[in-house]
Amino acid sequence: MGKFGVDPANLHHGISLFNSGQFFDAHEALEDAWRAAPESEKKFLQGLIQVAVALHHHSKGNLVGAQSLLRRAARNLALYPGSFRGVNIGALLFDLAKWRRCLEDGSSVPPLPKI
Repeated sequence: MGKFGVDPANLHHGISLFNSGQFFDAHEALEDAWRAAPESEKKFLQGLIQVAVALHHHSKGNLVGAQSLLRRAARNLALYPGSFRGVNIGALLFDLAKWRRCLEDGSSVPPLPKI
């Protein structure tokens, strides 16, 4: 466990999997980090997990599930400052908003977000 309570190896591994488009595996690694995290960081990790699962749902054609999870992820991530644990929350929230708009109006989605 890292000095902040989150296992940095699990967090970085999950982010690496996410950024390479392996959303299901990213969700698993981030969940491992979430389990050991202090209460003050659980919503942050939950938000990242929800983004990963949303994009996994999108890849499988479950657009309703993707939209719902993106909304919940944005609510959780918005609880944190613009940059937290090396993640640019502001940029991620901006990307998630673009994705939600595209899913809602049926237009082509933008490139996959990175964290």
